[in-house]
Amino acid sequence: MSDIALSIPQSRVAQPRSATRVLRAIQVTCIFIIALVIVSPLLLLVVASLKDDRFQILADMGSFRAFWVSNPTLSNYAEVGHLSGELAFGRYLINSLIILITTVCSGLIVNSMAGFVLAWGSLKGRAVILAIVIALYVIPQESIIMPLVIMVSRAGMSDTFAVQIVPWVASPLYIFLFYQFFSQLPKELLEAAEIDGASFFRAYRSIFLPLSLPALATVSILMGIETWNQYLWPILVTQTDYARPIAVAIATFFGQDSIYWDRAMAASVLMMIPILGLYLAFQRWFVSSFIGSAVKG
Repeated sequence: MSDIALSIPQSRVAQPRSATRVLRAIQVTCIFIIALVIVSPLLLLVVASLKDDRFQILADMGSFRAFWVSNPTLSNYAEVGHLSGELAFGRYLINSLIILITTVCSGLIVNSMAGFVLAWGSLKGRAVILAIVIALYVIPQESIIMPLVIMVSRAGMSDTFAVQIVPWVASPLYIFLFYQFFSQLPKELLEAAEIDGASFFRAYRSIFLPLSLPALATVSILMGIETWNQYLWPILVTQTDYARPIAVAIATFFGQDSIYWDRAMAASVLMMIPILGLYLAFQRWFVSSFIGSAVKG
C-alpha cells in the first residue's frame, strides 16, 4: 500500500513537467517559423544579388534554389557601384546619404527645440498649439502633396537637394515625441538652470538636450527610415538625375522590355546597408526608449 501511495504523487508531478516541455517546444517551433518567414526575403535578396544570371534568378523563384548560389560573384555590385555612366548607382547612393544626413541632423535640432518650447516655454496658447500639432499628424501626407509640389515649384526649388530636405525637416510626430519626453523630465532642472543665470536656450542646449539621447535615437531612426524610403516625392519634384535618390534609381531596372533582377537585387542590398548602420549605431537608446514607453504606458 505504501509503494502505491508514493507512486501516485510522483506521476501527478511528472505530468505538469512533460506538459511544460511540450509547450516550450511548441513555442520554440513557432518562434523559429516566424523568424524564418521574416528573414527569408532578406536572405533571398542577398543570395540573388550574388548571381550573375538574371534569367536564372527568375527561374529559381518559387523553389529552394532561390536561397542558394553555387558560384557567388560581386559583379552586380561592381556594375551598380559606379559614380558615373549609365549605371551610376554609386552617385544615387551618395545623393541619398546627403539627403538623409542633412534631413535627420536638421530635424533633430528643429523638432527638439519645438518640443522643448511646447513643454517648458512661456508661450501663450501652448495647449492650442499642441492640439494643432497633433491634428496635423493625422492628416495624410498624400492629401497635401500636390499643393506642396506647386509651392516648391513656384519657389524655384524643383530638382534640387533642398526640395527633398526642407519640407520634411519639421514633423508633427517628432515634435510631439520630443514634447512628451521633455515634459516628463523634472521642472527643477529648468529652475536650477535659471537660478544659475542660464538662459532658456542654454538650459535646453546644456541640460535637457544631453538627457534626451533615447528620444534623439528614436527620432533619428524613424526619420532616417522615412527619408530613406521616400519615393513619390522625389519623382514629383525632380526631373533629372542630379539629386535623385537611390530609391527612384532602382525603379529604372524594371523596364517595359526587360527586368534586371541581378542589378536590382545588388542595388537593394546597397540601399539597405546605410539605414541598417543607422539603426545599429542608435540601437541601444532606441530599444531603451521603446521599453521605457511601454512600461510607462
